[in-house]
Amino acid sequence: MTRDIIAILRGVEPHEAIAITDALIGAGITRIEVPLNSPDPFDTIARMVDHAGDAAEIGAGTVLDVDAVARLAWIGARMVVSPDTNPEVIEASKAHGLASYPGVFTATECFTALRHGADGLKVFPAFKLGLDGFKALSAVLPDTAATYAVGGVGPEDFAAWRAAGITGFGLGSNLYKPGYDAARVGDLAAAAVAAYDTSFS
Repeated sequence: MTRDIIAILRGVEPHEAIAITDALIGAGITRIEVPLNSPDPFDTIARMVDHAGDAAEIGAGTVLDVDAVARLAWIGARMVVSPDTNPEVIEASKAHGLASYPGVFTATECFTALRHGADGLKVFPAFKLGLDGFKALSAVLPDTAATYAVGGVGPEDFAAWRAAGITGFGLGSNLYKPGYDAARVGDLAAAAVAAYDTSFS
């Protein structure tokens, strides 16, 4: 079963990359984002890509410009996540064959992202929009639009957000903070996967 959970590893370092990748995959999370404001992010992503192969979809977050997209494509990344809705970044991602998940908060941003080819909408910060705000927003979105709650939404919130129609989740500090070892990440990831699976019942 593929879970619509994106692990956000802000602050992860290259020497941790392989062990944490294995821990996440082992727990059932196969989509992994390394924000570009982490230490040596391109090195970390390259190590993850080389190690995981097709077992995981590895990419970058906090992607703000097309040069970064080109570099990510060159090292074999498969997805681009941004904090904002930048049509140039979305179009460059698609041109390079990468999945695009731009950050959105308003209807205008959502439709701008979709018109430029976004694969999914990163609703951020989700806790500020809230369930009522998301329900109002999703009422005008196409049924085919994939939406991801990111920011202030954890495993304990999955069932409520799933009931509201969210597609998936991006988890940062719920899974990883600098200093967490692979065993701790694996335990947190397993708990998140269990909550995700339960949210469907």
